[in-house]
Amino acid sequence: MTSSTPTPASTQAVPLKRRSSPATDLALVTTFAAVIGVCAVLPAINGVASVPFTLQMFGVFLAGAVLGAKRGFLAVALYLAVATAGVPIFTQGQAGPGVWGGASGGYLVAFPIAAFLVGLVATYTVRRGPAVFTVAVGVAAAIVTVAVVGTLGTLGMARALDVSWGVAWGYATPFFPADIAKGVIAAIVAAAVHRAFPRLTRG
Repeated sequence: MTSSTPTPASTQAVPLKRRSSPATDLALVTTFAAVIGVCAVLPAINGVASVPFTLQMFGVFLAGAVLGAKRGFLAVALYLAVATAGVPIFTQGQAGPGVWGGASGGYLVAFPIAAFLVGLVATYTVRRGPAVFTVAVGVAAAIVTVAVVGTLGTLGMARALDVSWGVAWGYATPFFPADIAKGVIAAIVAAAVHRAFPRLTRG
């Protein structure tokens, strides 16, 4: 009769990735949605073409960089849903679905996409060390600022203000340096968060 005792090789189970619970995910998504809401209403300096300068992009990039693509996207989507439902946490304390039809409507569309793309880069670089992570996420945020947020923001302003693409792009470009800087700062902050909580972003 042969023994059924497993060999040493068979007893070495492959470690499973630790996945956070749905409750933890919900708490993180909710927390970062609130962070984005706070960033959206502060400092709300009047900008170009009725689109204010705020810390909102910092919150969007931070959500993606800390939570990863899926949860970062959900955090931004939750923020947008709550503000659209009537809570005054859009820029300058605005709320409701009418904001989507204004000059900043294109930016609102871009926000969850931006968090998702930055989150993808964060997820794939978080285990390569803080320096690589910070550079990769900062560069990703800069590209997303121009290619995604800038493009969709321009489309929204061109439609809402009834101006040409070129004119609307001129309105969008003053936001780029500040938003790129916010992305770099978000990358630095996220790197520090991941050093303290190394299992926060799931790869």
